[in-house]
Amino acid sequence: MFVITNGKLITEEAILQGYDLLIKDDRIEKIAPKGEIQFHEGMEVIDAAGGYVAPGFIDIHSDYIEHMAAPRPTSLMDFELSLRETEKQLISHGITTMFHSLSLYKGSEYAYKPIRESDNVRKFIDLIDKSHSTKHLVRHRFHARFEIDNVAEIDNLKRYIMEDKVHLVSFMDHTPGQGQYRHLEIYRNTVKSYNNMSDASIDVLIHNHQTKEKLAMEDISEIAQLAHEHGIAVASHDDDTLEKLELVRSFGTTISEFPITLEVARRARELGMYTIAGAPNVLLGGSHSGNLCAAEAIQYQSIDILCSDYYPAAMLHSIFALVEKYEMDLVDMVKLVTLNPAKAVNMDHEIGSVCEGKKADLLIIEKIGSGFPVITGVFVDGKLIQKTNYRI
Repeated sequence: MFVITNGKLITEEAILQGYDLLIKDDRIEKIAPKGEIQFHEGMEVIDAAGGYVAPGFIDIHSDYIEHMAAPRPTSLMDFELSLRETEKQLISHGITTMFHSLSLYKGSEYAYKPIRESDNVRKFIDLIDKSHSTKHLVRHRFHARFEIDNVAEIDNLKRYIMEDKVHLVSFMDHTPGQGQYRHLEIYRNTVKSYNNMSDASIDVLIHNHQTKEKLAMEDISEIAQLAHEHGIAVASHDDDTLEKLELVRSFGTTISEFPITLEVARRARELGMYTIAGAPNVLLGGSHSGNLCAAEAIQYQSIDILCSDYYPAAMLHSIFALVEKYEMDLVDMVKLVTLNPAKAVNMDHEIGSVCEGKKADLLIIEKIGSGFPVITGVFVDGKLIQKTNYRI
């Protein structure tokens, strides 16, 4: 049993000061005014030192594990080492539930990533599944990012779903000329950033991508239906038109990842979909691809969720940047990385908020120096898994 005291509790509705929080086993047992919880032998008292007590962050889109497993194109690290070293970094950034967004990707003609080969993806899926019954720090989940030209992997994706190894499915289409790369000049610059291809070679590359075989709508609908039958949320990726939104909504998509424009983000929310933007977008002041500005969309209440995308530290710092730079409400900003993603993936009955009866996934967030936010305490399932003491 733990009692967290001297903290500012960020609940779903407000920030509570002068309250203590009691953890018993894996749950938040009680939240009460200071002094009401009777301390007794066997309790460990955690002094939040005036910091915020927030829910653990829930990251439902991040390919960071790919970087940890393959830090160089030709360097493939041991996968268990990668997963265990990754989770040590995640807790330092406040991420207590991670949806590892592994790509079921046919391949790339300009940026080869060995981690995306089907055999390697399969090994990681099995390792994530195994983590549930072995010692681990964070709650590991698998987000299946399925590129719609990867026709050969349809049966494998279906099998992963039926084996209950998938926790979120998203359909992706990175064909140049639409979606993330609707502006071909951005696509050309992206390709050139990876290698020194000539314009003529890039023209051939664009043609090949635009004429390649893709999943039929019947196949996408069938996979989506199978996911729904297993209680798995389905997302679309890089929605760039209102017509595409209507289409993806027709087969049960409930999440729009990285809508390309503010108009599309607004319409997605009108259709009842959760909208996701990358937290790095907030810190950078806009999209690195010239698309939606996340901070602007949040101000217009058109983005529900922030994910780390490729930079785990961004989740913590983006919410405070939104509060300090854009004068947004801290309670609402915390929901972008906690309660809202929990709702989107059907986990909000257990995690996502500081609430009696829910899992004790909790963070202590202090500010040091000139107001720099840092994680100084992390609980997962009621266990204190990290306590950090900054020194002068």
